[in-house]
Amino acid sequence: RGSRRGEWRVTGMEAAGEEGTFVPAEPYRWPFDGSLEPSNTALLVIDMQADFLSPGGYVDTMGYDLTLVRRPIEPLKALLAGMREKGYHIIHTREGHRPDLSDLPANKRWRSRQIGNGIGIGDVGPLGRLLVRGEPGWEIIDELKPIDGEVVIDKPGKGSFYATDLDMVLRQAGVRNIILT
Repeated sequence: RGSRRGEWRVTGMEAAGEEGTFVPAEPYRWPFDGSLEPSNTALLVIDMQADFLSPGGYVDTMGYDLTLVRRPIEPLKALLAGMREKGYHIIHTREGHRPDLSDLPANKRWRSRQIGNGIGIGDVGPLGRLLVRGEPGWEIIDELKPIDGEVVIDKPGKGSFYATDLDMVLRQAGVRNIILT
């Protein structure tokens, strides 16, 4: 554990050894059995979309500082390159709602408009309708675009497992370990 309650720290990747490959972490190394291999491990790149990271997107429209949300882009580019080179499974997620907004709860739309100065999910912004599937803002940013063969999971909310086929995709690929970004 880190110095603050609930904080977890990962210090780096150990080389493969007799016992396996582990990530040294506190309170214990991961994965428990040292089976950290491209065949059973997936990198889950979560919601790296224009609506969250680009000028004119949902987060920008809400008035947040984009420099903070864009900070992970360069490290993620390097991580993606390394994991792609080694043959790990790469899965991207993308949050967005149906164009008719039938999968958008009324309270979520209402909350988004309170935060967004009257503009919220489904409303028109500079990148099209905010967080709506098929709109320019819904697309994954160019710097982290999926390549051929990488799975993209579309989801109607924050959770990557709820109302998606992520569980089935992971099981079919034999993935036991997930690295979250």
